Amino acid sequence: MNSFYRGSPAFIPYSNYFLHNQRLGKVYDISPGIEKQFLYQLLNTDAVRGQIKGSATGSTVRHTAPDRIYAVKVTVPPLLTQRKIAVILSAYDDLIENNLRRIKILYEMAQNLYCEWFVKFRFPGHQNARFIDSPLGRIPEGWEVTTIGNVTSYISRGLSPRYEDSSISVVINQKCIRGHKLDLGFARRHSSRIAPEKYLHFGDILINSTGIGTLGRVAQVYTALSDTTVDTHVSIVRPQSSEDIDYLGLALMDMESHFDLLGAGATGQTELRKDRISETEIILPPLDLRNGFSSMVAPIRRLGISLLAKNTTLRRTRDLLLPRLISGEVDVSELDITVPDVAEA
Repeated sequence: MNSFYRGSPAFIPYSNYFLHNQRLGKVYDISPGIEKQFLYQLLNTDAVRGQIKGSATGSTVRHTAPDRIYAVKVTVPPLLTQRKIAVILSAYDDLIENNLRRIKILYEMAQNLYCEWFVKFRFPGHQNARFIDSPLGRIPEGWEVTTIGNVTSYISRGLSPRYEDSSISVVINQKCIRGHKLDLGFARRHSSRIAPEKYLHFGDILINSTGIGTLGRVAQVYTALSDTTVDTHVSIVRPQSSEDIDYLGLALMDMESHFDLLGAGATGQTELRKDRISETEIILPPLDLRNGFSSMVAPIRRLGISLLAKNTTLRRTRDLLLPRLISGEVDVSELDITVPDVAEA
């Protein structure tokens, strides 16, 4: 269809659509009566996604087809209104993207500082340090080689959850741990009984411990969490001292590939056992150096966590606003919003 009217139902406005390797679709040659950014936002509404999901068939692998997507019905306002909606929603997306770039830089700063001090040994005063042999190679005199088990108070898998959406208790799974960050957007509610020691503490280090592809991923709890635990596919590693939270957190993040190699078991059922985590050797610098490192890196990490929280709020606000704008419940047609110079369709 080439013409659409505000508030009236129409078929989803694709001109062409095809599939890539059976799992990915591409929309192109979009109708001149449709703003591309508006279409992008439209496809992200629950109404449209629900129709596409509902069109899927198949028992083992659910899939849909172009003709079923063509048949999805939507409400499309005039072009100028589409562009205003796109400007409003894109502003949220731009803020989120800008925060993501800042978060990436902050995480890289923290990890680079760790590597500079404790891998390359260019810590404050390194010019005067003497180096000695150790099981992990040459290290500065006064440093020691110990095990993760010796510097932690608790290492354990989580629980087998009984999922219940109405519960206030949260369980973290392997999807929540990626890129050294903890994303609670993938966490679920559950009603299982929790042993007190399995409640997550600030500073707990979480390691994905089951399966190929996700095994060994590390993230750290760096904000206060209430009534939250992990499932059996994730290991909790709890620093023995609050003074070691930053050093151990970044040290274990730097060991992701090592934890991946520690996995054992049949293909597809690879497990990272807690004894293998506990027995892993680690370099332990003097306490004053660990404290100095924490005083430098903690503000960087806190800012990254703050930006992650802001993005969560921005996404929630955008997602609440999206269907109201698309449906016309929030009318923007009379708002003075600068949009690209186009004629009203």
